[in-house]
Amino acid sequence: MAARVAPPEPCLPIPSARQLAWQRRELIGFVHYTVNAFTGREWGDGSEDPAIFNPLQLDARQWARAFAAGGFQMVILTCKHHDGFCLWPSAQTRHSVASSPWQGGRGDLVRDFSEACRAEGLDFGVYLSPWDRNQATYGDSPAYNAWYLAQLRELLTHYGPLGEVWFDGACGEGPNGRRQVYDFPAYHALVRELQPGACLFSDAGPDVRWVGNERGYASDPNWSTLNRDTFGVGATNEGQTTGHLDGTHWVPAEADVSIRPGWFYHAEEDDQVKSVAQLLEIYYHSVGLNSVLLLNLPPDQRGLVHEIDVARLAEFRAAREAIFATDLAAGASASADPVRGQDPTYGAAQVLDDNPETCWATPDEARSGWLQLTLPATRRVDQILLQEPIALGQRVKRFVVEVRVGGAWQTAGEGQTIGYKRILRFAAQPVEAVRVRILESRACPLLSRVALYATPL
Repeated sequence: MAARVAPPEPCLPIPSARQLAWQRRELIGFVHYTVNAFTGREWGDGSEDPAIFNPLQLDARQWARAFAAGGFQMVILTCKHHDGFCLWPSAQTRHSVASSPWQGGRGDLVRDFSEACRAEGLDFGVYLSPWDRNQATYGDSPAYNAWYLAQLRELLTHYGPLGEVWFDGACGEGPNGRRQVYDFPAYHALVRELQPGACLFSDAGPDVRWVGNERGYASDPNWSTLNRDTFGVGATNEGQTTGHLDGTHWVPAEADVSIRPGWFYHAEEDDQVKSVAQLLEIYYHSVGLNSVLLLNLPPDQRGLVHEIDVARLAEFRAAREAIFATDLAAGASASADPVRGQDPTYGAAQVLDDNPETCWATPDEARSGWLQLTLPATRRVDQILLQEPIALGQRVKRFVVEVRVGGAWQTAGEGQTIGYKRILRFAAQPVEAVRVRILESRACPLLSRVALYATPL
């Protein structure tokens, strides 16, 4: 029996516990709802009369059920968009549901939806737009920041534990508009104080970064490491989508997209809800490229997520389950070279157990290696799923996947980064064995999982 060897050292930077929990959710919902659902606009101007907000059939539980049925793990609510209309009765403004006819001005949609999410087993997050077109102090930076912090405190203290707090740097005031300097350090400090388990999102993190587009597409490479101190919110940041190979901080990407062309409900877009095929492409280009997918469903004037959207989300889950329900690598024999200290604790078979804490590991000095799975019988395969144990950092810089078909090896695909999850697709083949060759790595290569799947015929 080989002697037990020391575990691999972390390849810094590494994720915090809250970042690990966030990444493992994989799918997060977004809900955009405000007066825009009643005006038909995407960006309100803050002058909207709260009296127009009166969703007579509003059912927050229906929203939560739609996401739960779709296989999502958390939902972020747009508690206030740029128009400044608050979905809770904020003590800082009358521009809220308290001035609307909905529930006689006594409603609190943030409360209703946070409770609905928890009833459906979903974590809850909030988005509070820093740009407020209704607030008179906007542009008086000290006064506005103090006011904004008071609003933020309400959301952080009244609605239970939060999984994510979402900020952007939007400001469409134009060249002659009001100039507001957002005090993001103060905003972040308040979240850390009151909701230490919540991940902070913005262009620049500090916990989670924007992927750089609103199509839901990450890239290859996609490093979860970032030179965070060079980034700014609302700035043009080099490496926004790709991250940085030599990054100083762990700041993974979140890929946001709406199921419709707009972020808010518009009846004329009912025939433009993304198809299952489109949603699968987004999934492969987000979750399958080391990102988390943030998918928006906008409720309509009734206060319901439209039936088309609900059905599409359920169909999207069914399609994913049809592809990923059966790991075709099950029962394979595994081999690898090198293996750390020849210790079976770090042997090739560790990639087959679906445990993110175990892995095939190489010696400290290694920067390359290969792992092979030989299937018990020939199986039709068209995709491979790879995972690194990211609690020990992100390592792989370049890899190749080969498949053995009819006794001959052929290249099925190649890539740069792996990270938490990488799904590589290729032409369907009757595969006898698969080999992953790590060509370059920041530190000794580690893989926690290798799985094989096939798109149903």
